[in-house]
Amino acid sequence: MKVLVYGAGVIGCFLAHTLCEAGQEVTLLARGAWRKALETNGLVIRHSLQKKTTVNHPRIVEEAGDEQYDAAFAVMQHQQMAEALPKLAEIHTTLLICVGNNMSASWMEREILSRAKQAEQAKQEKKVLFGFQGTGGRRENGRVECVRFGDGSMSLGGLHGEVDAETKERIGALFQGTKYRLTWVPNMDAWYRCHLTLILPACYVCYATGCNLRKASRKQRKMLLDAAGEAYGLLKELGYSIYPEGEDAYYQPGLKRTLMAAMVFVMAKTKVGELAASDHCRHAITEMEGLDAAWVDMRQRKMEFPMPAWDELRKEMPAWSAIHQTYGE
Repeated sequence: MKVLVYGAGVIGCFLAHTLCEAGQEVTLLARGAWRKALETNGLVIRHSLQKKTTVNHPRIVEEAGDEQYDAAFAVMQHQQMAEALPKLAEIHTTLLICVGNNMSASWMEREILSRAKQAEQAKQEKKVLFGFQGTGGRRENGRVECVRFGDGSMSLGGLHGEVDAETKERIGALFQGTKYRLTWVPNMDAWYRCHLTLILPACYVCYATGCNLRKASRKQRKMLLDAAGEAYGLLKELGYSIYPEGEDAYYQPGLKRTLMAAMVFVMAKTKVGELAASDHCRHAITEMEGLDAAWVDMRQRKMEFPMPAWDELRKEMPAWSAIHQTYGE
């Protein structure tokens, strides 16, 4: 099948690699110096935990053009996705999956569908889904250094209930022959908010430690878990479902919290945390600032709900203006 991956960051590159391995006809949209590197060297990925390097050769383009695709994945930072909505609506496909952190999924879905209906070339209605792929890393020296657990996975779905069986089968076929795992979620808007319960506190700790999680204190690691627990409590108060179901138990007293604390310690003290968290915070400041602002807006609906650990961690990091100045974004 013909598949477009719109965005060639670490996540988009690993997704393109997986689709190539599945035997699909993959087109990867990239721009600037990175596009030239991909055209010259191919898609080179060093899989850090798996201790291997792969090379694939998807077709590289700078614009989606007028070609028809069986499916398209838009893989960008939150603010980049918002800016690209007009172009995403114009992609010639009936199936678009927007991949990445997102606090504006409902708005993005409305905008894409509205713009697609207005486009003269839109002969079939678009189906818009949302997803998140658990991949970290960095691009350097003409290749991607990627950190992932297992063979890669994506949580995905729509915003209005379970995705129909035909669409699930269609997307599953894209990854046939690989061990890439798809987890279907009935409400990705709620899933994204649950995901940020840990991501944003980890972001605050990253910036407080100069994007060096090895410097995170025991107190900061404990507050990170406390803050995530508080955030799950807020979401429940606001009426959001918890995804994955029972995930909030990892931030309450008990065995699951002990396991989560151990994972956070390993992440903080090893290269895994550097590739999965610190590098992203260093190079995606605008995205993290936007997600933080969206969380603050959501919290306005329940300001009386106590979040002392969350507030303390947030106060420990520098102002966003200083963070931008420090890391040059």
